[in-house]
Amino acid sequence: MDSLILRTVARGMLPLLIILSVFMLLRGHNEPGGGFIGGLLAASAIILQIVADGPEAARRAIPINYLLLAAFGVFFAAIWGIPSLLLGNAYMQSLWISGNLPGIGKIGTPVLFDVGVYLAVVGVTTHIALMLADEPRLFPLDKDADRRHEQV
Repeated sequence: MDSLILRTVARGMLPLLIILSVFMLLRGHNEPGGGFIGGLLAASAIILQIVADGPEAARRAIPINYLLLAAFGVFFAAIWGIPSLLLGNAYMQSLWISGNLPGIGKIGTPVLFDVGVYLAVVGVTTHIALMLADEPRLFPLDKDADRRHEQV
């Protein structure tokens, strides 16, 4: 199905949903939101591109390896527990930098952990969506097998 309206709206929604996802990511340590919700919003923007234009167009719009992005996100989230270990605290105990950044608030290891979660969620969710969109191409239906099942 080809829809000019869907393609036009999807192109306009991509940057808006990405900006909203970053907003949700950055406010998550002070209010509801965070890496998981922000990552789902970013992935939904890319999935909207897949639905509107197909998987190849979505890959061209944001040309990255999503599985590698997910792996990097898990690694990035995990390393932010190490600074507290080096200071003799428990793994993943929060450490905060004094002072606030305008629009973001306090910065510390929880925010950086959320960035890793964000990247992991975007990577995994988008990779799964692209695999599902590519399924007919990767695993074409055997029409003879369908006829054999109908006869039985």
